[in-house]
Amino acid sequence: MPEFTKGELEVMQILWKHGEMKPAEIEEHFPWEITNSSLRSYLSILLDKGHLTRHRRGKAFFYRAKTKQASTFRQMLSELTRTCCDGSVEKLLCHLIRSEKLSEEDLLELKRIAETDNSDPDPKA
Repeated sequence: MPEFTKGELEVMQILWKHGEMKPAEIEEHFPWEITNSSLRSYLSILLDKGHLTRHRRGKAFFYRAKTKQASTFRQMLSELTRTCCDGSVEKLLCHLIRSEKLSEEDLLELKRIAETDNSDPDPKA
């Protein structure tokens, strides 16, 4: 799966949050001022990479995220772990625990999750 640029990821985040949209609607939600041509360039690239689908309704094209947010998160987390932590999930977790200055309550919750049955894919469920 190709990596996202900052602008491409912003488009994806908007579509994940709001669902199907036309470019003018995406532009309204963009976190910084963006030209119409720049936005259309991001949309075109994301279509080419296979991350979006689009269909015409009347005169407008509507875009929808094809790539799931969860799979993108997993891929980015895996890349971060590989690149910054020598592939060690333990190093990544230790860094997060130290840098985020977790409360004692947060640490106890992490301990509880770690001690639960590993066969449950969602320990909080």
